[in-house]
Amino acid sequence: MDIVIAGHVDHGKSTIIGRLLADTHALPDGKLEQVKELCARTSKPFEYAFLLDALKDERAQGITIDAARVFFKTPARDYIIIDAPGHIEFLKNMITGAARAEAALLVIDAHEGVRENSRRHGYMMAMLGVRHVAVLVNKMDLAHFDQAHFARIETEYRAFLDQVGVRPTAFIPVAGRDGDNIAARSPRLPWYHGPTVLETLDAFPAKGSDLERPFRMPVQDVYKFTNRGDDRRIVAGTVESGAARVGDEVVFYPSGKRSVIDTVEGFNRPEATTIATGEAVGFTLKEQIYVARGEVATVAGQRRPALSSRLKVSLFWLGRSPLVRKKDYLIRIGTARATMRIETIHRVIDASNLSATDAPSKVERHEVAECTIVCNRAIAFDVADAVDATSRFVIVDAYEISGGGIVREALADRQGSIRERVLLREDKWEPSFIAPERRAARFAQRPTVLLITGPREADRKGLAKHLEARLFDEGRVAYFLGMSNVLYGVDADIARGLENRQEHVRRLAEIANLMLDAGMILIVSAQEVTQDELDVIKTTVDPDRIETVWVGDRGVSDLSCDLTLSEREGDDYNVEQIRALLIDKGVLFRPW
Repeated sequence: MDIVIAGHVDHGKSTIIGRLLADTHALPDGKLEQVKELCARTSKPFEYAFLLDALKDERAQGITIDAARVFFKTPARDYIIIDAPGHIEFLKNMITGAARAEAALLVIDAHEGVRENSRRHGYMMAMLGVRHVAVLVNKMDLAHFDQAHFARIETEYRAFLDQVGVRPTAFIPVAGRDGDNIAARSPRLPWYHGPTVLETLDAFPAKGSDLERPFRMPVQDVYKFTNRGDDRRIVAGTVESGAARVGDEVVFYPSGKRSVIDTVEGFNRPEATTIATGEAVGFTLKEQIYVARGEVATVAGQRRPALSSRLKVSLFWLGRSPLVRKKDYLIRIGTARATMRIETIHRVIDASNLSATDAPSKVERHEVAECTIVCNRAIAFDVADAVDATSRFVIVDAYEISGGGIVREALADRQGSIRERVLLREDKWEPSFIAPERRAARFAQRPTVLLITGPREADRKGLAKHLEARLFDEGRVAYFLGMSNVLYGVDADIARGLENRQEHVRRLAEIANLMLDAGMILIVSAQEVTQDELDVIKTTVDPDRIETVWVGDRGVSDLSCDLTLSEREGDDYNVEQIRALLIDKGVLFRPW
């Protein structure tokens, strides 16, 4: 069981763990004497916290900076105890530790009482879904072991925890320095009849087995081998919940692609036919399909993850700059990454006192908020309490992890109905015997949709045809497709007009999907494509296989483009610019 110990700075968390390890003889031989000798040499009073605080800065300042992890064992079970820092500047470290834990010890200094971080840490435990919590009122010797003083702290903190939905297993009066009520009952606290800290740990119930939950394996990568005729294509990742076995049909979300597990693969491990929670493994598939990092592998017939580009979340913010609307951030859930924006900040909560601000314009550092976020693509995820790893996320701002949280609800987005059609298509798809890698190797290219768009007056078609001819002369498999080719052919059964434009775009995307399966580079020319229309294409076609080029004046276009070109430069120059983009993105393979 993973246990996190948290609380306000200098309330004695490290001392309690150090004393617990010493009193239960869990320390390595000579460790206690070694630390005592070091303290004597440096003229510092011995602290049990020094058994945990290994960093030089921590010993110098007498605080915990990093989240130390120690291994500990009782007759009941094995433990990993995570000693989390209490200072507000190291709140990120505390959250990192708490996110791994299934139970928590919250420490309060009897002399100082409930402090700001005592409440903030309690709130974070609730938000992160830590299931079992006990509160230790430490340094009772400074309060003369007074029962009434202990009762006042319990009443105050219990009331706060009740507001955030935390029901503590126990409130325990302790004196960490002297070991009172840590591993043995203290005669100096005769009025307390509850469990010791050690008894409380052993009484925490083990969580239900993740094996009983639906299978979830975020795809970390796909490994391909070529030496000595080895043609394996191994889908690799860590199983976050559930189990799967050879012969199971697996479905990957959000793409909806499916196949059957053929073999289980692992480095330096015995041959196996099953994979289960906690294993970092891989598997091969009977029918080769294109699967990318960020997809979530599931077992067909089990509860599928939610799919959407809009999520309602509870998040905490630790960035130096406030979290604001109309700014792009990076969100990471499991192995998936997407660009996101804040659509709505419903309310901001001060985690230290639970005061709320409704409809605020931003989220400041160390604040908690309930928000709706919108991503640039649909992602697969679970809601809180379903599967931890696929319901928790972090937010990156300027290359730094600046916040995180949990998904509360999947919200409807504009592409929901189209996405369901795509999932049905993938369910009924008849794959070729020819693997995508074989086509890519034969044509020396990665199948891609190159969307060339711009205002009416721009010569998009001319540029697209020049590019097609250049790629063809190089031996590439490329094809030009104008919107009129679609409108007067596949779309002849529906009226042309703005009211049907989304359906025109959807059908275009379905044609593109067929071309991609054939290994082609499809060059599409279309007038003034909007971001909403691009989102329709990205819902129908793998977003990683789409590149967008705008030709001419941008005007008020909201389209996010990979390349913007001016007609003044001429087609020859612009073709070279697009080729450079395709080489840089790995679409055109470089010669050896």
